Amino acid sequence: MEKSFYHFLMKFRQHSAGDDISQFANNAYQDHSFPKYSSNYHELSNYLELQVDYLPTVSLFDQVWELYVESENKNS
Repeated sequence: MEKSFYHFLMKFRQHSAGDDISQFANNAYQDHSFPKYSSNYHELSNYLELQVDYLPTVSLFDQVWELYVESENKNS
């Protein structure tokens, strides 16, 4: 995977978050400890489960992860 998950997630960032994915992106942008260069599912999942309180459910991360994988597969 060429693009980091964070880089992919930032395309959903908006000034006024209207949905869960946009809110996730906005919060990750504000999180200076977010693993910005990672494309490792387990590293990101562990970080989000153990270190943050802004992700409403882990299934939201899984949903965005699937979009990320699909996007990376199309670009390779």
